[in-house]
Amino acid sequence: MVVNLVACGTMEGVTTPAERNDPPASSPGQDAQASTALTLRTQLVRFILAGGVSALVDYSLMVVGMNLLGLGYSPAKAISWVFGTLTAYLINSRWTFQSAGSKKTLGAVVVLYLLTFALQVGTFTVIYPPLAAWLGVTGAQLVGFVIAQGIATTVNFIVQRGLIFRAR
Repeated sequence: MVVNLVACGTMEGVTTPAERNDPPASSPGQDAQASTALTLRTQLVRFILAGGVSALVDYSLMVVGMNLLGLGYSPAKAISWVFGTLTAYLINSRWTFQSAGSKKTLGAVVVLYLLTFALQVGTFTVIYPPLAAWLGVTGAQLVGFVIAQGIATTVNFIVQRGLIFRAR
C-alpha cells in the first residue's frame, strides 16, 4: 500500500488491492455521483481502515482520560468520541466517499454523528459497569469500547453510504 497524505484530512493516493480495478472518482463537487464511482467493497475497505485509525484515536484518548486524567468513564468516552469522530469524518468524507463537501452533506453528517454519539456513549455507559465487575477495568474498557464502537460503526456506514453519500 502506498501512502500519500495530502492537505486537510484527505488521503489521496492511498490505495487498496480492491480498488485497483475501480473506475476513477468523478470530479470534485459531484458528491452523489462520486460515491458510486468506487465499489461497495472499496468503500467498505476504506471505511474499515479509516475506522481503525479513528478507533485508535478514540480508544487512546478514552484510556488517557480515565487512567491518567481521572475522568469518569462516561465523560472520558464522550470526549474521546468527539476526537475519534472528527478523525473519521475528515478521512471518510474525502477518501471513502469521495465527497467534495457541501453544507447539506455536513449537516446530515452532524445529525448522524449526534445520533451515533448517543448510541455509542449510551451503549458504553450501560455495559461498562457490569463488564468492569466481571473483567476488571482494563477488560471492561476494551470489550465495552469494541461493542459500542461496532454498533455505532455499523449504523454509521449504512446511513452514510445509503443516505448521505448515495447516488441521487
